[in-house]
Amino acid sequence: MVSVKNMKVTLDALHAAGKIQLQAGLNEDNWKRIRQLDVSADDVALLAQSATALGVTPEFDKVIHTFQVSEGVIPAGFRPVFCFGADGSAQIDLKRDISYGENGVKRPTRVLYSADSANPYEVAPVKNFIANLTCNPAIIYDSFINNPKANVGGKFKDRYEVMEELCKILGPGTDISVEVDNPFASESELMEEIARFEEILTPYRLVVKVPHTGPIAKADAPSLIDGSFQKGFEDGTVETNFYGHNLAYRLWEKGYRTNFTLMFEPHQIALALQAKPYFINTFIKQRFNVTMSLRKMLSDYAESGNITIAEKIRELMASQDMLSPAEAAGSLAKVVDKAKWTLTYRNAENEEGADGLDATRHALRVLRNSNLPDSRLIICSMGGELMYPYIDKMLMEPEFEDMIHRVVITSPPSYLSRFTSASGVLTYQRTFLNAVK
Repeated sequence: MVSVKNMKVTLDALHAAGKIQLQAGLNEDNWKRIRQLDVSADDVALLAQSATALGVTPEFDKVIHTFQVSEGVIPAGFRPVFCFGADGSAQIDLKRDISYGENGVKRPTRVLYSADSANPYEVAPVKNFIANLTCNPAIIYDSFINNPKANVGGKFKDRYEVMEELCKILGPGTDISVEVDNPFASESELMEEIARFEEILTPYRLVVKVPHTGPIAKADAPSLIDGSFQKGFEDGTVETNFYGHNLAYRLWEKGYRTNFTLMFEPHQIALALQAKPYFINTFIKQRFNVTMSLRKMLSDYAESGNITIAEKIRELMASQDMLSPAEAAGSLAKVVDKAKWTLTYRNAENEEGADGLDATRHALRVLRNSNLPDSRLIICSMGGELMYPYIDKMLMEPEFEDMIHRVVITSPPSYLSRFTSASGVLTYQRTFLNAVK
């Protein structure tokens, strides 16, 4: 017996069969865009029983007008959904969803990819394969605008020119996470800056990147830059520690999607989600490298008791802001104890954290249990030969099968491109070219 449970038909076929009428206000242009959309068997029955006619929502019209895509095309980055109009008609609406390419077709994989770049020249080759682009001040200014090798001929003078060019390259289907220059600026200055981003990117693409600021207050910026800052990461006040949260939350209240960033440890995630971010981040490289170095040093210290190794542990932890200046100047034994606690907390000696991904696993579990179904986890800050392969394997673990559609993997294009290749490519290409030379 043939099952029709998963059978789909197009809106065009339903209309041709007389199963549904077109709303009087539905113009030919919009009909061309929606006619090839698939309708499930359940929706067919619902339309036939309940809908008086078929149309599109004002939001549908707004999206099409905003992006001016080709005739017959629904722009990438939008999920077509049914809703009922006040007159009993069935309306096709467009919801922002970067899991979708053009014409309501899902991207090839549930896990999505992103690029950390503001360089139009390196974004162009990956434009068809990413769903998000991340730009922070270091990426925009240091890596591109003020880098003569990247900003060829000094063509781009400011970040707004860069954003305009990136929009042309990426089209409507890619979110662009862009960070304000100074998170401590006045609210009016921040909103003016964000409004300029929104004008260029459109509200559909704009994601405002908000950094966690920890113990840093506005007045601390000069001392943080010149190295005289004396607080440790644990020395913030309630006000400073929740500064980024409150900024992200205020932006959410104003209707903006936010990318709340600088999450390194598992304990940060649930509290950060209280700000209702669209993206939440988990940083990998620095944490992984420090964890592996501490594991080796502590093992060597336990075996030899060499005080020089303990001093190197202190030096490493201080350089990575894991110790305040006061802690670094204090008891060496306490420094070693803190290093041991860090390894225990990071699960460095067991399967959960041996690959450096215990914080990422924890973040996915917290996100699974949140009441934020549209929030996604960005896995970021990768490096070396192991990080991406470890992440790729982790996402295939059965525990996370239900969560990979909420994961975005981001890195500089140069790093991600490394993992498109393998040694066998050279071996076989050599054979092929020898065969046809």
